[in-house]
Amino acid sequence: MAKKSQTDGRKVVSRNRRARHDYDLEATYDAGLVLMGSEIKSIRDNKVNLTDGFIQERDGELWLMNAHIAPYDKAPIYGHTDPRRPRKLLLHRKEISQIMTRIRERSYTAVPLTLYLERGLAKVEIAIARGKKQYDKRAAIAERDANRAIQRALKER
Repeated sequence: MAKKSQTDGRKVVSRNRRARHDYDLEATYDAGLVLMGSEIKSIRDNKVNLTDGFIQERDGELWLMNAHIAPYDKAPIYGHTDPRRPRKLLLHRKEISQIMTRIRERSYTAVPLTLYLERGLAKVEIAIARGKKQYDKRAAIAERDANRAIQRALKER
């Protein structure tokens, strides 16, 4: 079930929790998506998976690649048939150029973090990220476990 945040009017449909584990996130951007009618209906039914998704640059535009939006069951034959088709991202020209310059740098990538509905429109939050090394992931897990143990000890007092 998707949660609706009361503060900003967003209904979060899907989160990419794997991205927060695998990458150090630096800058985030909100982008619109160019979708077909059956895709927005699937998004409203929470049938989305961003885990394998990434952002790619093509001809001066940014595209959401490999994000899975399930075909809508009640759609006629001309609904979307490829659940992992590329989807164009809608951003301001200045934001696109900022993202593309960072992506072209070594070891930076752009990953989708959250897909949400805002006033009926589907939007995706993307982040510029740098991949973590295995020892960084272990350190983050150890730090999280230590904080959890501290909180548990304080709660018992």
